[in-house]
Amino acid sequence: MPFQGTCVLPMLLVTFSSSTFIINYIVAVVPGHINVIFPYISDAGTTPPESCIFGLMTCLTAMAGVATIYARYKFIERLSERRALVRPRVNQIALGVGLVSCFGMCIVATFQETVQRYVHDFGAVLHFVTAVVYLIMQTCISYQIQPYGTSKAMCCTRAIITFVAFLALVPTIVCALLVKSTQLQWTGDEKEYGVHLASAVCEWTVAFTLVFYFFTYIQEFKVFTLTVKSELVDYS
Repeated sequence: MPFQGTCVLPMLLVTFSSSTFIINYIVAVVPGHINVIFPYISDAGTTPPESCIFGLMTCLTAMAGVATIYARYKFIERLSERRALVRPRVNQIALGVGLVSCFGMCIVATFQETVQRYVHDFGAVLHFVTAVVYLIMQTCISYQIQPYGTSKAMCCTRAIITFVAFLALVPTIVCALLVKSTQLQWTGDEKEYGVHLASAVCEWTVAFTLVFYFFTYIQEFKVFTLTVKSELVDYS
């Protein structure tokens, strides 16, 4: 069966997130709204009609992220009930960090960088920083539940992806702080173009390491299911 367990959740997250990057980039590049070579991801969601697509798809990605992060939390919780592999508090903190990251994504989708730059930048920093922290925590958790929840090879893969994300995060933020301009078109002659390009390259790197990380969830999510229980409350 192609959709065993809850693997559809990370599949949707990977599909929505990668589609958000690629589709918006194409829609923004074709009419010449942004540079072809490494614009900021948010640059592709600033001008209509791509701004509408960006907002919608980013919110869908955030919802898929919430569902995936919560499913992962319940899986670790259930696994730890049987074998006491992960402390409940650690699992709860990881859940909270992941949800905050999704909230930051919603801020980015709602406040465009050319309209509300500081709010937009706050949402972007909130999203990326907490997302990388979430990767670090989940990588540590993966090693703790190994071999019951995941394989050693998968733990190493997640550790490498997390390391790359962390290395790319720092220049993403530092270089972005040095860029004062919010222009969408760059000729390459501007004084700030170098740091802009470095920041943009690192931003795309962080974004796709997140995609690849959640892609590693797909096989793991095939081994468990989630159910919704409904109970009627009698107020009489």
